[in-house]
Amino acid sequence: MKQKIRRLLLFISFLLFPITIWYFSPYLIIQAASEHIMNGSFIVFVSMFVLSMFFGRAWCGYLCPSGGLQECASRINDKPAKQGKRNLIKYVIWIIWIIAIFVTFVLGKNHVTIDPLYMTDHGISVSEIYDYIIYYGVLLILVLPSVIHGRRAACHYICWMAPFMVIGSTVGRWLHLPQLHIEADNNACISCGKCNKVCPMGLDVKKMVAEGCNSKCTECIQCGACVDECPKKVLRYKMTWR
Repeated sequence: MKQKIRRLLLFISFLLFPITIWYFSPYLIIQAASEHIMNGSFIVFVSMFVLSMFFGRAWCGYLCPSGGLQECASRINDKPAKQGKRNLIKYVIWIIWIIAIFVTFVLGKNHVTIDPLYMTDHGISVSEIYDYIIYYGVLLILVLPSVIHGRRAACHYICWMAPFMVIGSTVGRWLHLPQLHIEADNNACISCGKCNKVCPMGLDVKKMVAEGCNSKCTECIQCGACVDECPKKVLRYKMTWR
């Protein structure tokens, strides 16, 4: 039941994407920075960073519209996406993008202001016909990696939002804040592999349980699919001080 609710939330988030897409825009934050405006995407990305100190990448597992789209795409290609060095691509993209925001802000003009509805029509992102060209272009960029490479490949390879949450959860550990994570009792594991089959990120959960490192995995989105599927209740959610 919990996973059905989780998938429903992701699906609703995806349906709302034409309204919310500008609040996740990596381009609009640069355009706003040139005018010294803290726009909606700036507020959203900062919020992701702060919340991830306590909840890790739970946003990805429960509310991300891109995640909802990719979990639909898993009906086409349900293979686990290859990871390793490919996961570093998103950090390269993120660093270049952050530098661009910083440089644009330094070179920008006007006083610093806050405008959460910047470049939206009363808060709605896709309000003009030509906006749909951008919208469907973004959908194509997000869905193609998953269709070609497997489960949530865009999350692994190109997502510009994931590094905020990875860095935020790392900072949370450094500050010893209470953090949500999935903990495992590896002594009770029977290596049935059911956790691997249901993980929407295509992670090798069984291996992480054996090595006792699943709670530190930066690609885990705290969705709890492995928790619900485990027949021996080896895995469980836990909110603890690190």
